[in-house]
Amino acid sequence: MNNQLLIKEKLQAKLEKIQVNSGGSPVTDLQLDKTLTEEIEQLTTELESVNPNPYPLVNATSLLEGAWQLQYSTAREIRSLVSLPLGLKLGKVYQVIDVANKLFFNLAKVKHPLGLVSGYVKVTASFEPAKEDLEPEPNKRINVYFDKRYLSIEKIVGINTPQLNPFKVIPANNPTSRIATLDITYLDETLRIGRGGDGSLFILSKSLDLPDFISSI
Repeated sequence: MNNQLLIKEKLQAKLEKIQVNSGGSPVTDLQLDKTLTEEIEQLTTELESVNPNPYPLVNATSLLEGAWQLQYSTAREIRSLVSLPLGLKLGKVYQVIDVANKLFFNLAKVKHPLGLVSGYVKVTASFEPAKEDLEPEPNKRINVYFDKRYLSIEKIVGINTPQLNPFKVIPANNPTSRIATLDITYLDETLRIGRGGDGSLFILSKSLDLPDFISSI
């Protein structure tokens, strides 16, 4: 087994361990003790150093295509979703990418543990490769432009509510003094690691269980 696969297996084993009781929702660093977050960061950094596709925007765009499920993050916006009002609980969080049209959306499923209500928050966005001054061509950084935020209730006490899907559409927030960026620091057929412009970490796995939303970018 080569070094890349060995590190990847160690990281995935660590992620599986912390997600045992998460119900599929992403885990954040605030939910873990400092030692564990440091171990995850160390393994992530090691895996990034042996990235099989260091120029994903040049020669690995096909791997980016499709649905990805967020497993772990240190991002402020993901941390905030962990504590939702009205007893709602965060479910699975996805990012679905349309490479040809340079579009994607983030989708966070939410539900009440007693089954009173379920729905999702979806944020649509576009992206473009960010050309760095020191690089002859785009390599791993994208500029992100958020578009709209959709708030939707799919079911109330088990009854479909299409009239509330969505019930509110508002402009999405973009940073006021900078362009939002994301560095794709590791990419293979099943795992993707990204670093936000603020240093936040995102670890995602390729997903095959989001058929209803793939065509709705």
